[in-house]
Amino acid sequence: MIETLLLNFLFLIIPIIIYLVFFEDKPQSFNRWVFSLLAAISMVLCMSHPIHLQLGFIFDLRYIPFFIIALYSGYKYVFPIYIVLNLYRFYIGGEGTIHSLLTSTAIFLLVPLLSNLFLQFKPKNRLTFSVGITTVFMGIYLTLLSLYFDNLNGEFIMLSIYAVTTHAAFMGVIVILIEKIILNIRNRERYINAERLNVVSELSASVSHEIRNPLTVTSGFLQLLGKSTTIGKEEKRYLDLSLQELKRAEKIVSDYLSFAKPQSQNMVYSSLEEEADYTKNLIIPYAAMHQVEVQYSFHNTLKTSYDRNQMQQCFINLFKNSIEAMKPHGGRLSILITEDKKNIVITIKDTGVGMTSHEINRLGKPYFSTKEEGTGLGMLMVYSAINKVKGTISVQSEKGKGTTFTITIPS
Repeated sequence: MIETLLLNFLFLIIPIIIYLVFFEDKPQSFNRWVFSLLAAISMVLCMSHPIHLQLGFIFDLRYIPFFIIALYSGYKYVFPIYIVLNLYRFYIGGEGTIHSLLTSTAIFLLVPLLSNLFLQFKPKNRLTFSVGITTVFMGIYLTLLSLYFDNLNGEFIMLSIYAVTTHAAFMGVIVILIEKIILNIRNRERYINAERLNVVSELSASVSHEIRNPLTVTSGFLQLLGKSTTIGKEEKRYLDLSLQELKRAEKIVSDYLSFAKPQSQNMVYSSLEEEADYTKNLIIPYAAMHQVEVQYSFHNTLKTSYDRNQMQQCFINLFKNSIEAMKPHGGRLSILITEDKKNIVITIKDTGVGMTSHEINRLGKPYFSTKEEGTGLGMLMVYSAINKVKGTISVQSEKGKGTTFTITIPS
């Protein structure tokens, strides 16, 4: 019995190992289908090697992969698992087939409804929730099985205790492993982003000043040349185009300069109120020009150290991007700055065009922009500035329904 139980546990561990070795760095949507397939294989293996009890029932860990996919992935990915489970259970046959169908159907209908709520929990709460819901549904399943008996004997009661505790314990172990994988992936992404931003910061500080000097000189001479009375209209047009391109080049250089390390003369220890209020007032005329209503609320007493110029530029970039996302019909820009425990929380929400999950994943990467003429440096600067104050950025968006940026900065 112990050997078969450990074999079932091995079947649960193998998909996690395969995922870690071969699929961890693949796109998220692809990974979910892969993990669902691995979970289905794990479930079939558990059902193929059950523990045979003297009462005439079989006992296995088939429901653990089922619960995992239902909680972490929702209806879209758990439906094939539900079909596989019941088809194979009917193929095996024997007593308890109908009860298995009823229990799996109840799980399929109810548990994925909780998926979005489950994913919003912190890891510790997800662990508690998953163990709790597994215990509840195993209790329902064993209650259905108890209908076979006129009088419940001690053997069935012991079976019920073992089944519930085993499922709860193994479910807890699997969820801990999954949460550890998720944490490692996020930490690796943060490390890669931090390294990339540090490289950009070092390069921008050393190169941008050297580029700006010849640009300024060239621009000055072209402006003097434009005042000459000896050049024709065609040459004047060429000069105007050259000056426009030089201004664009200077703008790009200025964006790069914003990646430089925080300057000591600009460092402040404050609650962000002055910077937020200043940039809000600065952006209101631009918002009005694009028919965007600005809603602003500040409720924060926590303070942190930051470069004032970089934080102002960070706010301006975010506000400007949100307003431009609502072209041409306008909309509403909500700016909320609050505190949560020891963190400053900045929420910037718009009613613009929104983004796909692919676009969200590429935000903050060099030269990626959702705008046709964008360079991507604005959002890269935002991520760089927040990274320097050890903050994090969370983005929620849906095409046609707007975008919400949530910035969390430790005090």
